[in-house]
Amino acid sequence: MRKRAIIDKIFTITSIIAIAIILLPLVHIVIMVIRNGAEAISIKFFVETPKPAGVPGGGIANAIEGSIVLVTLTMGLSFPIGLAVGTYLAEYGRGKYAEILRTLVNALSGLPSIVAGLMAYTLIVLYFGFSAIAGTFALSLLAIPYIIRTSEEAIRGVPNDIREAGLALGIPRWKVTLHIVLGAAKGRILMGALLAMARVFGEAAPLLFTAFGNPHHVTSIFDPVDALPLLIFRYALSPYPDWHLKAWGAALLLMIIVLTINLAVRALVKGKYAIRF
Repeated sequence: MRKRAIIDKIFTITSIIAIAIILLPLVHIVIMVIRNGAEAISIKFFVETPKPAGVPGGGIANAIEGSIVLVTLTMGLSFPIGLAVGTYLAEYGRGKYAEILRTLVNALSGLPSIVAGLMAYTLIVLYFGFSAIAGTFALSLLAIPYIIRTSEEAIRGVPNDIREAGLALGIPRWKVTLHIVLGAAKGRILMGALLAMARVFGEAAPLLFTAFGNPHHVTSIFDPVDALPLLIFRYALSPYPDWHLKAWGAALLLMIIVLTINLAVRALVKGKYAIRF
């Protein structure tokens, strides 16, 4: 018993140390972002566009608008595709072609974000120029495989009894899948979509080669647009203290957005996916 107690204490202390190693850098980063970013937060910060380089003042309204546009377009493109492919793999994915598709999805899920940006650059930017559309394509390459995998797992988690009950009533299989199975799995599917959205919000590398950045308000999805990660990257490397302050403020705003999305996911988990539309 004494030996077991000693081993138990050793493992307990080791676990505490491991948790501290993980939490201390995270807490340090969060405190730094809040402390430095809070100074930049104001009404003008949210509603005004940037001033010319070297001139203090202005805001990041262009980057906020650009992020909203890019994420909305990305999820509008990625979610239907990811859900359709995930449903196919979960309900009908048997045989050689399904395995090939799964292999491609797994390969795409490990695609570095900068490679996605380069793909969009060679396929779209070289022919049509920098635009929100090109940024959407690059971000979709990152979001689609994530949505596919989470959708497939969510649909596979629906008990077969539910499918069999629908089929026993004479309902066609596609209607059972569309109205019953997806209805039962909608909470987990939405959870995966929110996590994909959180990742898309923070991606900067693909946008360097596609969206490029724009100091003005968004007027067209066929023109270059700015985004919060792009603005943070650009302002952090600038020689202007005012831009450094705005980069901290943008980082704080981005952190709040991602944290809010993750809290929404936790709410779904605690609610056992009981979502009603």
